[in-house]
Amino acid sequence: MPKFKLAAELRGLYAIWYRELLVFMREPSRLVGSIIQPLLWLVIFGTGLGSIIEPGAVSGANYQQFLFPGILVMTVLFGSLFFGLYIILDKRIDFLKEVLVAPLNKSTMFFGKALGGSTDGLLQIIILMILGAIFFGVHFNLLSIVLTLVIVTLLLIAVTSLGLAIGSVMESPEGFGLISSFVIFPLFFLSGALFPVTKLPMWLKTIVAINPVSYSVDALRLVILGITSYGLLMDMTVLIVFTAAMVTAGTWAFKKIKL
Repeated sequence: MPKFKLAAELRGLYAIWYRELLVFMREPSRLVGSIIQPLLWLVIFGTGLGSIIEPGAVSGANYQQFLFPGILVMTVLFGSLFFGLYIILDKRIDFLKEVLVAPLNKSTMFFGKALGGSTDGLLQIIILMILGAIFFGVHFNLLSIVLTLVIVTLLLIAVTSLGLAIGSVMESPEGFGLISSFVIFPLFFLSGALFPVTKLPMWLKTIVAINPVSYSVDALRLVILGITSYGLLMDMTVLIVFTAAMVTAGTWAFKKIKL
């Protein structure tokens, strides 16, 4: 690829990424809402269910601390998957037409949107990490912070790509919401985010092991709490493969998009 073409693609990538970031920053209610929901889970669900769980039943951590990595994953799933809804809204206001007529590869456009959505999600995760350390006794060191951000970034890219893929083939927000809910709830509730995987019956443990999101939860529990069911090597391998698969699927769907 000639240097001037590469430079143009990078400028286009930056412009699309920056546009998505500006849209997010201009809607503070989205940021506030995305933080309030996981905090409610930690306070209400974590306190309520934690009160009936025996101390030490979750490998020495209290239940709110055990739940915290799962809540990070929940924030990624519920926030980033629904980012694909903006593809449908962009179709309706004809903004997507303006983007698609630009002299850019569609893969560049896709990556710009995926990185924009991932950046929005990463800001939410950083805020939650700060609140977790202050109010819920979640301890971080430099290594755990770096590893947490790496794991979350990979999951953000994967889930945002999945949301964009769904949005690329859907025609209405109602249809997107229906399909997204059908995808997101099994991914979350069958990921071990709310309960220890080791104590599950075999049939449910097998289903959890098939879910790629389970390995993100396990990786975060390992780097934050030192608790693991699969090991970091297995967690990262599955997460990287899952991210690559979702990016490939999202890129393909975006290239086939019809206005």
